[in-house]
Amino acid sequence: MKHLRHLIEYGLFRVVLFFFDSLPYTFTCMVARGAANVWWLFDRKRQIVGRDNVIRSGIETDPKKARAIAKKAAHHMAIVVVESLRSKDFLSDEDTTDHLVLDIKPDVLAVMQDPEQSLIIASGHFGNWEVAGHWVSRFKPVAGVTRTMNNPLIESIVKKRKSRFRFRPIPKHDSNMGRFLEVLENKEFLALLFDQHAGEYGMMIDFFGHPASTFKTPPMLHLVTRTPLCFASCRRIGPMKFKICTSSLIHQPRSGNKNEDLKAILGSLNRDLEAAIRKDPTQYLWGHRRWRD
Repeated sequence: MKHLRHLIEYGLFRVVLFFFDSLPYTFTCMVARGAANVWWLFDRKRQIVGRDNVIRSGIETDPKKARAIAKKAAHHMAIVVVESLRSKDFLSDEDTTDHLVLDIKPDVLAVMQDPEQSLIIASGHFGNWEVAGHWVSRFKPVAGVTRTMNNPLIESIVKKRKSRFRFRPIPKHDSNMGRFLEVLENKEFLALLFDQHAGEYGMMIDFFGHPASTFKTPPMLHLVTRTPLCFASCRRIGPMKFKICTSSLIHQPRSGNKNEDLKAILGSLNRDLEAAIRKDPTQYLWGHRRWRD
């Protein structure tokens, strides 16, 4: 029965994928927004979480306006799926100037272009992180943590599409830390999203002025391996047009107090993410329960 369900899901997914690949971009975005509206209508819990998170961040204090931001963010996430599926339409071209505006700090660009250097790229669920990862893979292979699909047939398709951009997924629940070290030893890029609730494994760091459990992996790897670390974001600035920005390389000398060093780096990353979100709050994943107190 489970195999039959997987086959049915796979068939439906292939049909959806065919239409997403074949139909005009504006039409697929309209369909995606419609699907997001249906989800928004029925998922009352996420409506409340999204609205309350916007208010807690201080970006908007009026509940109606905060709810509107959270709803637009739901539309945004649906369009992220469309953009990620269609990114080959423009990222495969040699000239991407019609679709990408780049603000890459010189020290980060130097590391990207150095064949003997790896790089840890920390980001959040803002804008389209998939497009950013695909663009970065022009320099060298990129590995990133992804959640494995419940359906292995669909998982196979997703992996094949991502591999076209030299992107290698690392299973989210693989507990082997050596997977990250291997990427860095191979002089590849390691892209990590650090802004989801980390639970007992995280460190409490202020996010929009409120403590939130934050993943320690990016700064820990930086401190242990001395691999360069930066923050990056990819904000949509028009239909299939994005601005990719990075911070300068983060330099945190070892003070002898590991926890203080981790806090300093995570605080810097959270502030960079906050600044990116403030540029367009409708492009952030407000529906996630970032704060749990």
